[in-house]
Amino acid sequence: MSTPLTIALPKGRLYDRVQRHFETKGIYFKFEHRKLVAYDKEENLKIYLVKNSDLPTYVAHGIAGMGICGEDVILESGHHFHKLLPFSFGGTSLSLAGLKDFSLDKLNGPLTIATSYTEMTRQYFHDQGIPVKIIKLNGSVELAPVLGLAPCIVDLVETGSTLKANNLEVFQKLHDIKVHLIANPAYYKIHFKAINKFIEQIRED
Repeated sequence: MSTPLTIALPKGRLYDRVQRHFETKGIYFKFEHRKLVAYDKEENLKIYLVKNSDLPTYVAHGIAGMGICGEDVILESGHHFHKLLPFSFGGTSLSLAGLKDFSLDKLNGPLTIATSYTEMTRQYFHDQGIPVKIIKLNGSVELAPVLGLAPCIVDLVETGSTLKANNLEVFQKLHDIKVHLIANPAYYKIHFKAINKFIEQIRED
C-alpha cells in the first residue's frame, strides 16, 4: 500500500458538503465516534477533522498536506498555500453591513467596524483609501451595531436572515468567498503526481 495523502477537513456545514461531494467521486470515509482521524475506504487518504480556523495552521505546519476551506480562512491566516481547485459549493460573500438608518455619507472621521475578519477588512479599506477603526470580535458581530459598539460590521453573509432579524442591512459587498482545495507548497512539490491524480478525481463535472 502506498503512503496515503493527508488532508484536513473543517468541522461544520462545509464538512457535510465535502463528504457528500467526495462520495459522488467514489471516495467514502466516516469518522468513528469522537475520533478526529479517519481513512477513506481505499486508504488513499488520511483525513483530519479540525476546527475551521485552525485548518491553515495544520496545513502550514505540514501536519496535513492539503486542506479544504474558504478564502476567508486562507487570507486571515497569513500563510501561503497553493490553491489547487475551487469548488462551486460553500461559497459566500464578505460584506459591510449596519443598521438600516445608518448612512455612510454622515461620517466625519474614520469608519468604526466590528469584525472577525480584521486582515481582509483592513486591506480592503486601505486599498479604497478609506480610513477605518477596526474592533475585533470572535463571534456574534451582529450585536455590535445593535448595542452601539460600532455602527458597521464586516461579516460573511449567506442568506442575510441573521442581519434582517437584527434590523441590519448590507451596504456593500467586499469579496466573493470561494471554497478551495489548498496544499502546503513543500508537500505539493514532493507529492504532486499523487495530488494531481486526486484533483482529477474530485474535480466537479
